Amino acid sequence: MRVLITGATGLIGQAITGLLHQQGHAVHYLTTSRKKIVHQDNYRGFYWDPRNGEMDMESLTGVNAIINLAGATVTKKWTKAYKKQIQDSRTHSLATLKRAIENAEHLKIDSFVSASAIGIYPSSFDSLYDEDEIKVDESFLGSVVKNWEQELDGIKSFGFPVATIRIGLVLAAEGGALDKMTQPIRNYVGAAFGSGEQWQSWIHINDLARMFLHVIANKFEGIFNGVAPNPVTNTKLTREIAAILQRPLFLPNIPQIAMKIALGEMSYILFSSQRVSSIKIQKTGFEFNHSNLQSALSDLLLSENHKDSGSKSSVLNEFAQ
Repeated sequence: MRVLITGATGLIGQAITGLLHQQGHAVHYLTTSRKKIVHQDNYRGFYWDPRNGEMDMESLTGVNAIINLAGATVTKKWTKAYKKQIQDSRTHSLATLKRAIENAEHLKIDSFVSASAIGIYPSSFDSLYDEDEIKVDESFLGSVVKNWEQELDGIKSFGFPVATIRIGLVLAAEGGALDKMTQPIRNYVGAAFGSGEQWQSWIHINDLARMFLHVIANKFEGIFNGVAPNPVTNTKLTREIAAILQRPLFLPNIPQIAMKIALGEMSYILFSSQRVSSIKIQKTGFEFNHSNLQSALSDLLLSENHKDSGSKSSVLNEFAQ
């Protein structure tokens, strides 16, 4: 199998690429940086510029599946100009792929899977969301994801299976949200945000990568939530990280107004609450390697924590469920 990936050099893209290579599959990837283009037997880069609708058509040669992960990070300050970049980077990427597929010859695409986000679900402390939810969060993020998924509808006209994975909080050993969470906790200044009762629907990076390949292999269609089975509150997440790292939590929760002053509108990410179900993907036969938070955090943090504390087994024994 040969898979074309947009966003392949990002956190999720690298994890998916690694799994594909482990399974003997080849990867084509699109990049906006010519410096990131390499040509190997199983890993070939191609230039594209979604802002101007440009794409190297050779990238589609021999491709059986497409994974779309393209999109500017939402964790930079939301100036007016950057908010436009967040939106355009997602819709322009899909529009460019659509035009390329329309103009390509002899394509044999068996599956198209695009990333999306659980930020489409309304912020709620009480609701449990599945993929049938039709309400959209009345926020900038909600509108971004809604427009993102509407743009994806244009890909469905080609007849091959099209799936969407709404990704939650991705936990990885290096980079991403977990790295930012652990830094203050390691330095003894960790604390939950606001009430701490907002839900965090998380997923281990390896399970998310496996989920993308599971959807491709089975040629699934429709929407799937890219979250683990057991969401937790922000307080629970903060305490579990501190327990794994053997750090105390003694500071009061960080007030919402303080983060609003520091980060502006982007602080919404820290306080929105989405409790999201993984039942649909599990019913397809997908099994999580890390279905509970402690398992995920232990896998991602303990080896590094071993350097700090000198006793991986003692941490496991102390905090085992």
